Amino acid sequence: MNNIWHGRLDGEELLFHRIFQRVKEEKNYDLISTKDFVLHGFAVDEGVRRNKGKEGAKDAPDMIRKNMANFPVIRPDFTLLDFGNIICEGQNLEEAQNNLAKRVSKVLLKNGRSVVFGGGHEVTYAHYLGVKTAFPEQKIGIINIDAHFDNREPENGVGASSGTGFWQIAQEGPISSLHIGIQRNSNTLKLFDTAHQYGMKYILSDEIFFENLPSVYQRINDLAESVDYLYLTICMDVFNVSIAPGVSASAYNGIFADAAFMHLYKHILKSEKLVALDVAEVNPIYDIQDRTARLAATLVNEWFMI
Repeated sequence: MNNIWHGRLDGEELLFHRIFQRVKEEKNYDLISTKDFVLHGFAVDEGVRRNKGKEGAKDAPDMIRKNMANFPVIRPDFTLLDFGNIICEGQNLEEAQNNLAKRVSKVLLKNGRSVVFGGGHEVTYAHYLGVKTAFPEQKIGIINIDAHFDNREPENGVGASSGTGFWQIAQEGPISSLHIGIQRNSNTLKLFDTAHQYGMKYILSDEIFFENLPSVYQRINDLAESVDYLYLTICMDVFNVSIAPGVSASAYNGIFADAAFMHLYKHILKSEKLVALDVAEVNPIYDIQDRTARLAATLVNEWFMI
């Protein structure tokens, strides 16, 4: 993996450091310290295949690493431990998800902060399961920045997919989720009905504008105040195709990573309850100039700078 984590070397002093100089490739979870950022790649898109989407997201984790490597380090205490990629063997998605969940729970029990580069959005169920395994008695809140609810009921004979994560989570008990960026033209009435049935809160994509930020902040705060821990998942197909062309389901009217969005996004990142973050659905096959991978890397890096 050393050939991925490289960039411009301005010097070895701390003031010159870029992320590639602060990454430690690791295998021993006992070496995680409090507040360390701990990275896993979820090199899996079996859920996308099952959901009849465009395969290719399994190749995204290393592309996101490549686009992150050269970012400057802002916080002097920044540490990133990279535990490599999890793959899916023999189309056994459930095994891959359980593998990630076990690793994430180890991270959180050492008081590390979990970062996952997907992969398809089947990463959501796996990442959530890891948080819940670490904190079984605590209430977990999920913020899903996505054009889709991903609350589809699994098809008989197909099983879980990239579109079923929130339905799966809801089967395990009351769900506390806020879905930001939902598109009316990307979700059937059945999916809206399922969201209402399970109490999944949502903010439509056309509600994200400056004048409405106080209302958006309040809804984020309401969720954060009602839970013990927060998990944030970002599906890159929420963004406009011009800035995120490399996804399975591109959106001509998706949101932009403009000032309004970045304000609400940073508001989420500032929460002391946030312990896990992932980016999903980057598909390098359809990307242009690494725009989607670069945007995904930038969004994760915002957490590193808080």
